[in-house]
Amino acid sequence: MKKKLLGGLSTLLLACSLPLSAAHAESSQPFMDVPATKHFAEAVNDLAKRHIIGGYPDGTFKPGNSITRGQAAAIIVKMTGLATENVRDPKFTDVSTANGYYKAIAAMAEKGMIGGYADGRYGPNDPITRGQMASILVRAFDLPRYDEVENPFKDIGSKYSSSHYASILVIYKLGITTGTTPNTFGLGEPITRGQAAKMLKATEEARPDLFTVKASDLGWNTVRNKTGFIGKDNPFRVIFVKGKEGYSEDQLQIVPEKEGTGYLVVQGADEKQYGKYVVHVKKQEGKLIVTLEKTEHILPTVTSLYIMGDEINQLQHLSLSTMDGKLVSDNVKFKQVGVSTSDQRAQIDFTVNQPGQFIMTAKFTDGKEVRYGVEVMEKKSSFEYYVKVLREQLTATYDLKKHAIGNHKILTKNYEHLVEITRDVKTNQFHAKIAGDGDVSVELEFSQSIYQEDSYKQTGLRIQVQHIGDIRNVQIGEIGHYTDAA
Repeated sequence: MKKKLLGGLSTLLLACSLPLSAAHAESSQPFMDVPATKHFAEAVNDLAKRHIIGGYPDGTFKPGNSITRGQAAAIIVKMTGLATENVRDPKFTDVSTANGYYKAIAAMAEKGMIGGYADGRYGPNDPITRGQMASILVRAFDLPRYDEVENPFKDIGSKYSSSHYASILVIYKLGITTGTTPNTFGLGEPITRGQAAKMLKATEEARPDLFTVKASDLGWNTVRNKTGFIGKDNPFRVIFVKGKEGYSEDQLQIVPEKEGTGYLVVQGADEKQYGKYVVHVKKQEGKLIVTLEKTEHILPTVTSLYIMGDEINQLQHLSLSTMDGKLVSDNVKFKQVGVSTSDQRAQIDFTVNQPGQFIMTAKFTDGKEVRYGVEVMEKKSSFEYYVKVLREQLTATYDLKKHAIGNHKILTKNYEHLVEITRDVKTNQFHAKIAGDGDVSVELEFSQSIYQEDSYKQTGLRIQVQHIGDIRNVQIGEIGHYTDAA
């Protein structure tokens, strides 16, 4: 699954370019028109030394000359080692099989690395623009498709108006190039030989050793999404890359950012298609390397319960037992992580590490005890347990005070054996009391709705009864909807 850029680059041949003379090749500055002060000099000299590019017979490099789209295709094919035999005809109207760049153009088009114009041409003799080169570099070298990059350029449009927008920002983020000025990229300007040398050298150096996961690697037809990240400080980033229909498939790029370990779930067309991996990022020979280790493990999972009113800041102790009374832990570690002043409750986080149904007992400083049902379920396609927590509550009260609601009507049938619902005489105070075992949702409708200032219309109440093992809970909440403001 791992895709690596080929270490050895084939010789880059440009139109009218010839190998260096021995004298120039031996010198520290091989081209008389590429002084060391030029920003592209280091790249030109390095690529020339490695016989990737060459100069002209007169000892010049002509860094200001442009490169055509056909030449660019030939360059990229040689750099990436892309196979050019048995290629599919891209059907460009101006690229026949007799064209010297046909195989390179066809090979890249088949892989979705390049495309043509709307009129069916490829334009092999057209100078390649800086925007076009950006897109080719991103696709051909499989650069990370970063999508959250601040745009400093005022001339590249937007992701909706320019097909090169995203690619330009990718190579900008990776430091492959800047712009022609601090705030212009030169989207439609032809790329020069000097610029090309610098961008090629920079791409080679900046490309991270990312790990690519394709649907075909897993025997699937598609990779739909990625889920299951654990923690907030992962050592890698996952980027979804949408394939081009008929040419390339969807893929996930796992981009290392620092040393460490993280977790990843890759999913296919449905929940039956999944892969769970431990992702290791280690530095080797100065580079961050990603390896994936397949696993079926489920990790300890942080979940929450809630305490109410005067219980806030008073929780002293949590203990956990099975439904039949067997003690699992007499001292469950917990942390109060937040308080909601609007509904007077606080969130208490704790960790579960095994499936089953349990009773969590909360003890407070005033001697009060509250029980919670905790149901921990395995979900094979996740690193985390699915957890449901239910506070034991056998009665509930809901008071509408002086609102005019008129009479009420219970719409749900055959609920009486599960919950008892009453309304105090001449009041708007409702009570619910659990009467039996089982879950039920009961709807109650007012004859007069309540209209609130935010255009919300309350039409009734919902009485909800749930249970986890021996722990039962009843709650009363409102039913309503928002209306159009006047």
